[in-house]
Amino acid sequence: MTTGSVNPRRADTRRNHERILATAAKSLACSGEVSFNAIAKQAEVGVGTVYRHFPTPEALILAVYRREVRQLVEIVPTLLEKYPPEQAFRVWTTDHLAHYMMTKRGLADALRAAGASRGELPAGAYQDMVRAVSTLLQANVDAGTVRADLKPETVLRGLGGLLYLDPKGEWRHDVASLLDLLWRGMGTGRA
Repeated sequence: MTTGSVNPRRADTRRNHERILATAAKSLACSGEVSFNAIAKQAEVGVGTVYRHFPTPEALILAVYRREVRQLVEIVPTLLEKYPPEQAFRVWTTDHLAHYMMTKRGLADALRAAGASRGELPAGAYQDMVRAVSTLLQANVDAGTVRADLKPETVLRGLGGLLYLDPKGEWRHDVASLLDLLWRGMGTGRA
């Protein structure tokens, strides 16, 4: 059974694969459902192409989950190069983690069902997230913007409130409010 892997020699195959995953992620964020016909139409590929990449809804759901986590982790170094540490943390949370959490809310039930039916969930995703938060925190500790005694697991739990964002509402304002609250608790106490 395929796990959503793509032949690296075919650029069109890679593009189709990515379009299918991006479309499925949006569908899961909005409705929590995976319809191969709807995904094929929105991704502008044939339904057979979707089935060739992902023979079951479970395979597609697990691939979306892996993609979302990978993107969250891989963007951290880029953000730290582009922004000061505090801003990198805020941009990561607002522009990346919040989207992931909104997708995950729709994905949660589907992911549980997919994992239960296949007997697997992506291993290491939580540890990857902890490492991403740890990297951002360490940059902020080094910059003197947060306390050195913070545990990335605790900060990640605090960010768990992002699960309650409404993707159709004023979610950016809600993220900013949560970040301000957390930042006050994480801060060094310096003005």
